[in-house]
Amino acid sequence: MAEAHQAVAFQFTITPEGIDLQLSYQALNQIYLSGVRSWKKRVSRMRNSLIKGVYPASPSSWLFVVIAILATMYMRSDPSMGLITKIQQHLPLSLHVSLSSQGQTMVSALVFSTLLWLSLILALRFCLKLLLSYHQWMFEQHGRVSNVTKVWVTLLRLLSSRKPLLYSYQTSLPHLPVPPIKDTVSRYLQSVRPLLTDPEYKRMTELANHFELNLGNRLQRYLKLKALWATNYVSDWWEEYIYLRSRGPIMVNSNYYGMDFLYVTPTPVQAARAGNTITALLLYRRKVNREELKPTRVPGTVIPLCAAQCERMFNTTRTPGDQTDVLQHWQDSEFVAVYHKGRYFRLWVYRAGRLLSPREIEYQIQRILDDLSPPQPGEDKLGALTAGDRMPWSRMRKQYFSSGINKRSLDAIERAAFFITLDDEEQGMRGEDPAGNLDRYAKSLLHGKCYDRWFDKSFSIVIYKNGKSGLNAEHSWADAPTVAHLWEYTLATDAFQLGYTEDGHCKGDVDRTLPMPQRLVWDIPSEVQAQVCISLAVAQALADDVDCHVFPFREFGKGRIKKLRVSPDAFIQIGLQLAYYRDRGGFCLTYEASMTRLFREGRTETVRSCSNESSAFVKALENGEMCSLLIFFRLAEEQHQNLYRLAMTGAGIDRHLFCLYVVSKYLGVESPFLKEVLSEPWRLSTSQTPVQQMELFDLKNNPEFISLGGGFGPVADDGYGVSYIIVGEDMINFHVSSKHSCSQTDSHRFGAQISKALQDIMTLLSADTKTATKGTAKPQAKKLL
Repeated sequence: MAEAHQAVAFQFTITPEGIDLQLSYQALNQIYLSGVRSWKKRVSRMRNSLIKGVYPASPSSWLFVVIAILATMYMRSDPSMGLITKIQQHLPLSLHVSLSSQGQTMVSALVFSTLLWLSLILALRFCLKLLLSYHQWMFEQHGRVSNVTKVWVTLLRLLSSRKPLLYSYQTSLPHLPVPPIKDTVSRYLQSVRPLLTDPEYKRMTELANHFELNLGNRLQRYLKLKALWATNYVSDWWEEYIYLRSRGPIMVNSNYYGMDFLYVTPTPVQAARAGNTITALLLYRRKVNREELKPTRVPGTVIPLCAAQCERMFNTTRTPGDQTDVLQHWQDSEFVAVYHKGRYFRLWVYRAGRLLSPREIEYQIQRILDDLSPPQPGEDKLGALTAGDRMPWSRMRKQYFSSGINKRSLDAIERAAFFITLDDEEQGMRGEDPAGNLDRYAKSLLHGKCYDRWFDKSFSIVIYKNGKSGLNAEHSWADAPTVAHLWEYTLATDAFQLGYTEDGHCKGDVDRTLPMPQRLVWDIPSEVQAQVCISLAVAQALADDVDCHVFPFREFGKGRIKKLRVSPDAFIQIGLQLAYYRDRGGFCLTYEASMTRLFREGRTETVRSCSNESSAFVKALENGEMCSLLIFFRLAEEQHQNLYRLAMTGAGIDRHLFCLYVVSKYLGVESPFLKEVLSEPWRLSTSQTPVQQMELFDLKNNPEFISLGGGFGPVADDGYGVSYIIVGEDMINFHVSSKHSCSQTDSHRFGAQISKALQDIMTLLSADTKTATKGTAKPQAKKLL
């Protein structure tokens, strides 16, 4: 218990002679330095609030305005047109008594200058907001930029010329618009046309038209009222009803994972990899807190994206409730929670206000690995409560973890910066079965043993015995691009900035007087242990049912696709439609995640990738109709890009219909149309993981440091989940998931169908297409559609 004694700053003993006070100057010094660090962070937050509050101007511009006003007055001219005199007349009486007439004029001029400066800032921010509300540039053909867009780009560059902080653009981002209900209904009917027979489509059209002309307009008025009041009319409801109110397991169903480098493991030493990884994550947190990260932008442009999701990245956990869960976030945390072989530890990563060096963190992690103490009764599988159903976990938490040592230990996990699992297995693409090992690696990150991750934490890091790493992220607080940004920074900083010694250890010196990592203490009653077994059984059944397949597609990449003047994402999505048609003999409702972060607090929108055009191309290809095949593909590609742009600019289908459905529930009215729309299963759920958002290393010069990306579980019991990452110019990594319990799905089979579909489309596009694109083939193809 040495660390407990070191935590006591003073002790006193009452004796007949008086009070014997014993001070621990070392502990007091630790408290003092921690306080200094805390105050530095507060001052930094205040400074950043001022800088981003006046953006796109600067705080020093106030001085420029004051000097300009005073210089003009010195020339015996009144730039305020009498306002300075008016201000002087309304100065407090105490200033009239204490200041001379010249002093009063000076104070009035300063007040006027400040008001003018604030007015100019508001005008600049309004102009910036107007510029960021312009989205027509996205719909213009590549190489054919209109004059309006050219002027817009110039003005946007001028207003964005100052170096912004991470959150500088937040108040200038436009609000997500509510689309006209007529447009949403029309686009919805168009999206389901290839999935329905003629009688089914006629019935759905009648339902949609009745909704639009009657209940829809009433719901739309309420939604517009919310859009005027709220920052974003979708995000809060999306977070609550899609994520936090779900009562089933979040493991597999909601959480997703990210993988390590494909070919490289920077060190085989588990403790060393943990040391550098923890350090890199904390350096990223420091950049977020200081707002030193550059705002994320649309690739290749100066257009900023919303950074609100970064606010709850660290020190955040999802706590269970009876009806809905709650996201809890703390301003700071000086420790991380660590799990190893059934034991939980609190690892302090700061000492005397100083972040421990990577070598010191490695030293502390090694102490945990060398600790041979057994788990306490009920401790080893306690994490299964976070993997099972939410309501039992809520009951156990309220009854047995709301006071005493259990509450203190649970607080240590929930208030930690993040969670670390030191896994006793080896993972990665290795051994005699690299493909099979990749699949097992994905399953391990997705669910592990169902009790050795804390699935409620904003993200959990897994460090394997052979030095491989990965992460599991909770979904409600942020979407994959935000976590991918963090993980890419972590991997690059680990491998290229921090590095390792020749024997694989972290660099730096070690203070061997560091206190031991604190072992968390529990008192787990038999009722909790029984519930742990039940939750573990639920989670284990879910985990065993998941069929994961990860494979790198090396035949070609975006380089060859772009040479054909085709969007890589559209190419892959059309390939997925072809693969699904061959796998299941038909089409299905397809979900592709698109971002709406062009708007404040924007998250995602759905691109319904199965369109009339893509299904027409697939049918033509499978039926051997070669005459207009290339034109069908071009139409499908154009339509997909148009759907993606509409989704990004707030004109999507599904978030609007979802919010209308929520309003209908609040009003207590039933809509057969909305009920049917929101009950339709997404049998093909897809997502692209962005790569190289941060230019920390060059993939051309370091081709072995290829990222594997990440994946997620299947959304529908009889469907597929497909995540893909376009790596460099010559590779696309795919993550396919499905369920063993469905006899119609097989992840390996579907992966093979994806590979063949992509190669077939590339063969088609690479062939001589001159004769196919001449004449009136395109108009004829449109008529067929």
